[in-house]
Amino acid sequence: MPKTLEVPNRVVVALGGNALGDTPEEQIERANNTAKALIGLIEQGNEIIITHGNGPQVGMIQNAFAAAHDAINTPAMDLPECGAMSQGYIGYHLQQAIGREMHRRYKRWHVATVVTQIECDPDDPAFQNPTKPIGPFYTEEQAKEIMAEDPSKIFVEDSGRGWRRVVASPEPKKIVEQPSILNLLDNEFIVIACGGGGIPVVRDYTDHGVYKGVPAVIDKDLGGELLAEDCKADVLFLLTAVEHVAINFGKPNQENLTDITADEAERLADEGQFGKGSMEPKVRAAIKFARSLPGRVCIIGALDKAAETMSGLSGTRIHA
Repeated sequence: MPKTLEVPNRVVVALGGNALGDTPEEQIERANNTAKALIGLIEQGNEIIITHGNGPQVGMIQNAFAAAHDAINTPAMDLPECGAMSQGYIGYHLQQAIGREMHRRYKRWHVATVVTQIECDPDDPAFQNPTKPIGPFYTEEQAKEIMAEDPSKIFVEDSGRGWRRVVASPEPKKIVEQPSILNLLDNEFIVIACGGGGIPVVRDYTDHGVYKGVPAVIDKDLGGELLAEDCKADVLFLLTAVEHVAINFGKPNQENLTDITADEAERLADEGQFGKGSMEPKVRAAIKFARSLPGRVCIIGALDKAAETMSGLSGTRIHA
């Protein structure tokens, strides 16, 4: 049976793409709306850690640097740095939005963003088979010219739309800033961390084992799951655009799921019931978290019904 969730102690809230916009102006507006749901969760008695996606934002940053490089020879900026920039400015917008909502409700909590690195295994097979498309589109001629100049960059043709760079999507192993995150939580901060899945890093044993960034992308749902495990959370709360996980989605016989076991969820995922690039990664992360310790629960639900979902009135619960 799932754990009773009247007053969970610690909740990792993962914000899906619907929580953030494609432009800074749209993002500020959506962050303000998101803050209302987040403060509502705290008022229910929950201690929250926030993580978020960053795909459109990283793309915008990369496109800007690529255009500036072509126009005025601005130095190119690689993916780890672009990821760090996105974590910083998304965190800034969320901090301001949460602060504004706290002021409205006469609350005096603290909020901080941690630019977060995620350690990966340099021998992860994903590094030998990069599949995650990033950045702007190029012509075939441009892509081959870039690859000739820098053989470490791999470009592939993308559905007739042009050529795009592809990078690895390795499995996250360790949150480098975990001690800092826990210290902030212990001092009653609302923490924003692991944005976009975190910045992938590996140890460089040619340089005393220090971390170095690698051009890769961590799946944001797996990054959120690791954050929930490392922060000893009771609940992983994946907020998205739909109220429930469903089977036969979009068909006349669609069935919304409200409460399922990790084993049931895995069977349905293996049958291909969930979208590969949308719901399946969330369900896989939910299964992993639910199995990590007895009593842990993952809830998947709609952002605009966050409080109702946490209270059990909406959403899908996945448990061991």
